[in-house]
Amino acid sequence: MQRTDRLFELIQLLRRQTEPVPSTYLAAQLEVSQRTVYRDIVTLQSMRVPIEGEVGVGYVMADGYDLPPLNFDREEIEAIVVGLSLLSRTGDKTLEKAAQRVLSKLGTTNTSSDSLSVSDWGIEDIDPAIIGALRTAVREERKVEMSYTDLAEISTRRTVLPLSITYYVRVAVLAAWCELRSDFRHFRIDRIERCNLSEERFVGTGSKLRQKLQDMETEEAGSKH
Repeated sequence: MQRTDRLFELIQLLRRQTEPVPSTYLAAQLEVSQRTVYRDIVTLQSMRVPIEGEVGVGYVMADGYDLPPLNFDREEIEAIVVGLSLLSRTGDKTLEKAAQRVLSKLGTTNTSSDSLSVSDWGIEDIDPAIIGALRTAVREERKVEMSYTDLAEISTRRTVLPLSITYYVRVAVLAAWCELRSDFRHFRIDRIERCNLSEERFVGTGSKLRQKLQDMETEEAGSKH
């Protein structure tokens, strides 16, 4: 049994258990040594598979964990490799690391380096902490308090409702509802000096605001033709 197949089977074995099972049982089911089971457990845990337990006690999988179907053909795999590799151009280091984890799970890292390559030329000077906080704010619909310097070098403090992030060739832009201006605004993320996640949320409002902004932009684009 190849290692990738064995890791998959180990996950399936643990998913079927409701109580911790000893490594001896897992080794017998996989027809490998206990030492191999220990190594495989460590590998899966490093890939953030939620396996709990320890040597001498047993192992169990956290409730609700499952694997998505990964039945990709060759062109689909190449599309994934190129798409994930393009994240190197966003300047978002956290997303880049996440992309590498995805590629390692798919077993496609060699495809990128051997036959497909993507230039890493793109966005620079983005603070990983700021863009990470903004992505969290969009995802969790949390207000953000931030200091922003515009192109005229005028600094303001604002409270915004982050709606989306767009990665252009040279800059990343946050679309948000700005409480200071009582209107939609777009902010270059490299010009955000500080941002703090607020405990105040706007749950259920984000999708409506995004749709309203999209409708306004569509109408504006139509009026130019």
